[in-house]
Amino acid sequence: MKILIMLLKTRVERFSDLEQLPKDWELVFAEFENNTAKLLQIAADADVIFADVIQPVSADLIQAMPNLKLIHSEGVGYNNIDIEAANKRGIYVCNNAGANSKSVAEHTIMLMLAVLRHLVEGDFMVRSGRQLESKSNWINEEITELYSCKVGILGMGAIGKETAKRLKAFGCEVSYYNPFRLSLEEEKEYGAAYQPLDEILKESDIVSLHFPVTPENMNFIDKEKFSMMKKSAILINTARGEIINQEDLIYAIENGMIVGAGLDALAPEPVTMDNSALHLSKKASRKITFSPHIAGATKNAFITMHRCVWENVKALNEGRPLKNVVNR
Repeated sequence: MKILIMLLKTRVERFSDLEQLPKDWELVFAEFENNTAKLLQIAADADVIFADVIQPVSADLIQAMPNLKLIHSEGVGYNNIDIEAANKRGIYVCNNAGANSKSVAEHTIMLMLAVLRHLVEGDFMVRSGRQLESKSNWINEEITELYSCKVGILGMGAIGKETAKRLKAFGCEVSYYNPFRLSLEEEKEYGAAYQPLDEILKESDIVSLHFPVTPENMNFIDKEKFSMMKKSAILINTARGEIINQEDLIYAIENGMIVGAGLDALAPEPVTMDNSALHLSKKASRKITFSPHIAGATKNAFITMHRCVWENVKALNEGRPLKNVVNR
């Protein structure tokens, strides 16, 4: 087996037990190289591509690798892999669904609390000698406790479920929208009631996004959906930036359609300084808390994800069924 690894070598060495891999496997590290010609020069004959979620795996690359049998995302996201090109050649595409669900759920709760409690701005104001000013302002504005919020979860997969479990511990009223409804036993276990999408948007104090990027849900949260939300509502996104129409989000924040947002992801990534979300008015910029797409980037999550990747490569090599196949 020859594996083209499109992510940092140091990360693979840190989170993978490479001594457990068969000695005749060849690992070729391309780091963050994304030029197709250079990648083919490095490992055109590879059997497997192991890629960072933000690394594009293009149709041109897929079509030019004669031995390719598996493309494996390091994380949960796989929207940067050309699924259609992989399908045409009968190549498996796998992700690590559920491997980082607890990590992302924790981060989701953190962003909810950070926005509700003005955490980032509060830190800045204390460091600027303006502690009393910030305290007085926010007491007058009224600080909201998480337990008093109705939270709507959009997407009730592994991460949505883990988030619901944690919100249940806070005492929140939780509802969810999903393409298919959970069993009554699961709804009781996670403390979450099913609601249609429109009702969740209209009634929730916090709307939290937990579904993957597909052609159907690109720009899913747009001006129309912001218009349904409470003016006091908060939007949380620990999924992918492409789920939100970013210009519509900026409009909603600037014009008071919602009160705030906690965002672990923007589009496109990596984020550059010309991204319009970084250039809001001073008043609007206070309403967004960013984190650098690290919700699922804990030590335990990476160890689990890398273990799953190598188990799938071994399964491929031995002719066994693969886990977390996302294409036909």
